[in-house]
Amino acid sequence: MDRMKDKVVLVFGAGSVGPGWGNGKAAAVAYAREGGKVVCVDVNHEAARNTLEVIESESGEGLALVADVTKSQEIASVIEATMQRFGRIDVLHNNVGINAPGGAAEATEESWRRVMDVNLTSAFLTCKAVLPIMERQGGGAIINISSLAAIRWTGYPYVSYYASKAALNHFTRAIAVEYAAKGIRANAILPGVMDTPHIQKQISGYYGTADEMKAKRDALSPMKRQGDGWDIAWASVFLASDEAKYITGIELPVDGGLHVTVSGSLG
Repeated sequence: MDRMKDKVVLVFGAGSVGPGWGNGKAAAVAYAREGGKVVCVDVNHEAARNTLEVIESESGEGLALVADVTKSQEIASVIEATMQRFGRIDVLHNNVGINAPGGAAEATEESWRRVMDVNLTSAFLTCKAVLPIMERQGGGAIINISSLAAIRWTGYPYVSYYASKAALNHFTRAIAVEYAAKGIRANAILPGVMDTPHIQKQISGYYGTADEMKAKRDALSPMKRQGDGWDIAWASVFLASDEAKYITGIELPVDGGLHVTVSGSLG
């Protein structure tokens, strides 16, 4: 219960878009349960505050802040508040992500740029702000939440999502190599078929009922069930902890083995 003891964890996308446990909310609470001081950041302040309330109800400590991760000024304000309160940042967790329908011919320029800004540029901006701090401290860990869609077709016509998550993977590798000698590690997590509020909101239109959606997505996994926010959360805690001190630059699928199957579609 102390893998994050004395560590300050900054989680962007720490709220949940609906009832239940999204990846970011679960990760924030898991970091706190392991002794971390957790700064919960979300574009929706109420969502960030709800996550912090869970942490505080379990005797944890943290902050709830609001920021649009596509705006460097708002990220800078979060960094300033974090440093004023805790004096350091040991873990940066980038969980923010959206998708927009459309293949290469159908997607609009606006939707392409929006997805790229939220999924990729946001990670660049948060890392740009945090890396100098970690370098001065002599170390740190960065966790970028990517997707299995970064490495394979999933059955949904989300070309901008595929491209942004693939780029996020290589962005993570580049940071991992550039900063390895400085004690800073960077790793990506690739969720597979997940049962989270975000997924239920984003892709439910492709299915009939909620039960049909669950049954079809459960069947895709070799384990015959979807993952949940806690699967991503505990993988994140491990990669951010000193247990993973010699692990950097990896892309960890958390997908029940789906990445090694031959099926071309997750839809």
